[in-house]
Amino acid sequence: MKDCIIIGGGPAGLTAALYLARFLRDVVVFDAREGRALKIPKTHNLSPFPDGISGQDLLSRMRSHAEIYGAELVDDTVLKVCQKDGAFHVTTGNGTTAARTVILASGVVNHGPPLSVQDHDLGLSRGLIRYCPICDAYEVRGKKIGVLGHGEHGLAEARFIRRYSDDVTLIPPKGFVPNPNDGIATLASPTRRLFVTDTHVMVEVETGNQHQFDTLYVALGTSPRSDLAVSIGAKCSPSGCVVVDTQQKTSVTGFYAIGDIVEGLDQIAFAMGQGAVAATAIHHSLRA
Repeated sequence: MKDCIIIGGGPAGLTAALYLARFLRDVVVFDAREGRALKIPKTHNLSPFPDGISGQDLLSRMRSHAEIYGAELVDDTVLKVCQKDGAFHVTTGNGTTAARTVILASGVVNHGPPLSVQDHDLGLSRGLIRYCPICDAYEVRGKKIGVLGHGEHGLAEARFIRRYSDDVTLIPPKGFVPNPNDGIATLASPTRRLFVTDTHVMVEVETGNQHQFDTLYVALGTSPRSDLAVSIGAKCSPSGCVVVDTQQKTSVTGFYAIGDIVEGLDQIAFAMGQGAVAATAIHHSLRA
């Protein structure tokens, strides 16, 4: 019987694992290795790394740190979570593990642009495709920026980025009719296709015209990986995120949620803080 099973090995889950291991708790992390942090080319928002750090390097350091203190890390996908005989039973492709508590740190999935996986990942690695202006709009200040999105969400992101550049254009996705937006330039024709070059993102619209951008922010939203929470009866918001209290507790006793799966600021530092809060709350609850 484990003290805690953590589902998800991103910054939130690994922080919780470190804290629990240092609390001398028996903790295992199941990590499908599909989190968004793995694909971050470089983040400059973490104060210990003024020169920036890639997502892979950050997670590698965090995994090693947690393992030093005894956390068990298993690369595996969780298929099912259920409660039985006063414990949680977590099933992966390699069997079932029981624990007194569970932390869900499974994150969300970005809705990507219409690009092949190869072109998307290439554009992401070169800073041509971006998702989080809070994270990295500073790096593209003064450049020609496109925002692929529509409705209030797309417009809000374009307005946010407008602080960093005078040249921001809202790009309606394929199938959406352009709407004039006060103060924000908008392409007058919907997108036909996107493609990336070595240095730019190209947007071809239905009229056949092509537009060139230094970088493209994708503002098409996300989908929470909350299926496991729903299956066990945890309350979720209308957007699909898991509802928690100030200690990261869900509506199911012993079941916690942290990171982007919870409504809030989708930032590494914020997720790490949630991991520390949940781990400490679990330690106190198990002592009681």
